[in-house]
Amino acid sequence: MTNLSRLGERVVAFYNQRGTAEQWIKEGKNAINWTRLSCRSFAANAVRLQLHALAYNLGNFLRTLATPEPIKDWSLTSLKEKLIKIGAKVVRHGRYVIFQMAEVAVPRKLFEEILRLIDGLRPRAAPL
Repeated sequence: MTNLSRLGERVVAFYNQRGTAEQWIKEGKNAINWTRLSCRSFAANAVRLQLHALAYNLGNFLRTLATPEPIKDWSLTSLKEKLIKIGAKVVRHGRYVIFQMAEVAVPRKLFEEILRLIDGLRPRAAPL
């Protein structure tokens, strides 16, 4: 039941879009915890909410543009737990830096593919 004065197909499309937006909001609440604004001042909470929104957008960017086919359907929570919140040991040598990470959550080949996809997004210099 609705009071919208539109054709039935347009009413359904409107409510489908609204449901999709509410799913994104729910995902932001669960994966990024953007409703946890515990600062005392309004300005500090405003900045904190903006940082949470930035984190959500970066996670969504990673999910849509730089995830290989096997993990295309992962939620932001899965990406956060398996890609971002993993421990690594940084070993520095004279000319290079090595990140030693456990392959428990993401196999090496999959992680290499993610890095390759991210590198492919970088703009390249035009040939002279």
